[in-house]
Amino acid sequence: MGELVERKKPPVATVPRDNEGELIARITKAFAVPRLNLGQSRVPPRGWIGDDAAVIRGDGKKDWVVSCDFFLEGVHFLPDGRTPAKAIGYKALTRATSDLAAMGAQPRYFLLSLALPALRTGTWLEGFLAGLRRATQELGMALIGGDTTKKRDVAISITVIGEVWRGRELYRSGAKPGDLIYVSGTLGRAGLGLELMFRGLGGRQGMSGLLRRHLYPSIRTELGMWLATHRVASAMMDLSDGLSTDLRRLCAASKVGAKVWADWVPQVRIPDGVRKLRGMARLSAERLALDGGEDYELLFCVPPERVAKLRAAPGFSSIRQVGEIRSGTDAIIVGSDGERRELVAKGWDPFRRLQRR
Repeated sequence: MGELVERKKPPVATVPRDNEGELIARITKAFAVPRLNLGQSRVPPRGWIGDDAAVIRGDGKKDWVVSCDFFLEGVHFLPDGRTPAKAIGYKALTRATSDLAAMGAQPRYFLLSLALPALRTGTWLEGFLAGLRRATQELGMALIGGDTTKKRDVAISITVIGEVWRGRELYRSGAKPGDLIYVSGTLGRAGLGLELMFRGLGGRQGMSGLLRRHLYPSIRTELGMWLATHRVASAMMDLSDGLSTDLRRLCAASKVGAKVWADWVPQVRIPDGVRKLRGMARLSAERLALDGGEDYELLFCVPPERVAKLRAAPGFSSIRQVGEIRSGTDAIIVGSDGERRELVAKGWDPFRRLQRR
């Protein structure tokens, strides 16, 4: 009779969760540091991982606000030249700078790291730089450095630097039960433009206006600075990945829940002529507003006693209340028929399988 040999089971491969939030949580845990007293010599940034940007103490009455952002061909914009180079340059900076607006900061400087294939160093690069210059002029920012290299596909990384009055910056974590939830602008316009681009419809006559928010997003730096300076908002972030996803992130950071009324969400209007185009008939304005992403509007909360002050905010006519903060951790949305359902995070996540973008 032969020996009895213990058969060991083969190791089971660990499959990462298909979620960007899980990835960020793992990175955050790996670099967790204890909070230090301000009197100690080495003080970590006061904007902790998970906020839109980090806040670093300055020498005077203002602090620095810093963030970085990738903009990758085939992930964040369409490959093979289908997205105009000028739009890529413009959007690369504005979408990164939106994180400063979300903290209430004044944009000042940026660093650009750019990887290009050799064929993109001529006409394409000139278009890219033209769009980038336009964004710097509109935002009042200056390029102060960066890096370049060669790569098969275009890869852009931008670090943005702004400043904010000390103690006036806004985080995601300040919302309290009873606060009212507001958004700026109309949601879903960028998502509608992206859908048109995906279907190859962007070149049709009369489509340029519908593509503008996708290709050349405007960000709310003036509103963000006002809300921070006047201490009106209790919590704020930008709407980069869709209301359904970003509101849940704000709630998680603040350890609260939320109720949203679907009828109150300012939704994009899809023209009748667009609905008749290929693949556009079933497009839902509500889904674009909740899940479309890339609007780069501001999502913020205001305590009831400060609501009256909001009337003086820049662009007040485009600000809408969409819900309220509640105790607990549930986020729900109330439909036009009164049905209550969970507000499921279905916005942009680069690690979600089968997501088209």
